[in-house]
Amino acid sequence: MLITFKSAASGDLITFEKNARQMLEVLGKDRDDGQGIFTVEQLPAAIACLRRAIADDVATYIVKAAAAPQPIADEGEGVSFHQRAVPLLDMLERAAADGVPVTWGV
Repeated sequence: MLITFKSAASGDLITFEKNARQMLEVLGKDRDDGQGIFTVEQLPAAIACLRRAIADDVATYIVKAAAAPQPIADEGEGVSFHQRAVPLLDMLERAAADGVPVTWGV
């Protein structure tokens, strides 16, 4: 299933449900809600929270990569949290700058 984040400040962001739920949980929203909103008032806190989570994930990724270098032939672990969260961060920042909310739904 897909979850779509929407805002008048940017194009839609379509994510897999699993990934969206992970980001919503980090942002303090109920991950089991099929839809919701980040109000204009909630955006600064959401942006700060997501920035921290991205920074933490990047730091963890760097430590793991340094501790156990993978052979070039290895396909890696796939897309990390920070790679998936950056587009949502961009949407939240644009929405805050334009003073509009961000919604999500199935």
